[in-house]
Amino acid sequence: MHSRQTLASLLLVATILLAGCLGPVQSFETESDGPRPAVRTTDVGNATHVSVTGTGTVTADADLALVRVAVTATAESADDARGQVADDADRMTAALRDAGVDDDAVTTLSYRITPEYDASPDGREIVGYRAVHAFEVEVAPADAGRVVDVAVGNGADTVDGVAFTLTDETRADLREQALARAVERARADADAVAAAAGLSVTDVHQIDVGSEYVPYAPVARETAGGDAGTVLEPGPVTVSASVSITYVAE
Repeated sequence: MHSRQTLASLLLVATILLAGCLGPVQSFETESDGPRPAVRTTDVGNATHVSVTGTGTVTADADLALVRVAVTATAESADDARGQVADDADRMTAALRDAGVDDDAVTTLSYRITPEYDASPDGREIVGYRAVHAFEVEVAPADAGRVVDVAVGNGADTVDGVAFTLTDETRADLREQALARAVERARADADAVAAAAGLSVTDVHQIDVGSEYVPYAPVARETAGGDAGTVLEPGPVTVSASVSITYVAE
């Protein structure tokens, strides 16, 4: 009986000590010009940690267009299909070169030759072969419509799409700006929360940077018809960056 009372007393003391070490945990959310960042304060030992997630965005005009076109051909034999698509592809790339497009800007996306079948109750029968050579052309956004017209007028019979984005150099520069804004917002949120709790931020404990993605701009308008050329007008490109920062507050 005496041992049970002693064990119960020890458990009560341990529970009180553990509660004192953990301290209070509070959660906050603050307003921002983007997604609402999560802010959390936690007492760890003698230091209070304020954890904040901040997001920064930068908007700019696209400076790179990716034009995706394809040359296709069908023939009775695979070799004939290959020869036809090769001739049309050579004609298209030569026309693009004459239009001022660098050879390095024209790359192959895919190439395939596949049989064409005619289905019947007795089974499938090969009736020919289809060859497809798909290209991607990198040009300035202002030249995208003209490249479509040149390609289609000289062998290309499929336009798989036009995407407007940023060059690697521009994207890296804008992401750096977005990260700086994300850090500024995170610090402002941390300062506000710490001040509301009667504390002040004194140091940075940890920083985590969010993942990167390649942004694309929507096409605002497309016109084509008759003798008029294709005109494509991209919208702006927005680069976003996020950081999660844990501050020390006293």
